[in-house]
Amino acid sequence: MIVARPELPLYRLYLLRAAFALIGVAQGLRTWPAILHHTHPWDFWHGVGMSFFGALTLLALLGIRYPVRMMPLMIFEFAWKLVWVLAAYLPAYLGHSVDADLADNFWGIFLGVVVVPLVLPWGYVWKNYVTAAGDRWR
Repeated sequence: MIVARPELPLYRLYLLRAAFALIGVAQGLRTWPAILHHTHPWDFWHGVGMSFFGALTLLALLGIRYPVRMMPLMIFEFAWKLVWVLAAYLPAYLGHSVDADLADNFWGIFLGVVVVPLVLPWGYVWKNYVTAAGDRWR
């Protein structure tokens, strides 16, 4: 009898679960009190950001149970942080115009650019999201 080998080793699943837990809990502890107890109306972009982070934390908690199914969320986490570092922080840094807001948020966001690629199983991502046949159109 031939037993199919799982595509991802157990340690990879636990790494993904740990990363999802970190995002869900650490970001959630900052985001949800602000969502539930804000005392004044938010401007448009602050509201967008808080809503984004609220949804991200809820979906990250779901990723603890379903780390493979929720892997696109981890890819998205890496992508938005990389775009922020390259499009928001780096130009300000090179232009010597990093303000307090950018500086205060840099390490928390940059850490995701460093850690998430270490957690993601890139062979699996390549095989299942880049080179796999797409879903049918009709």
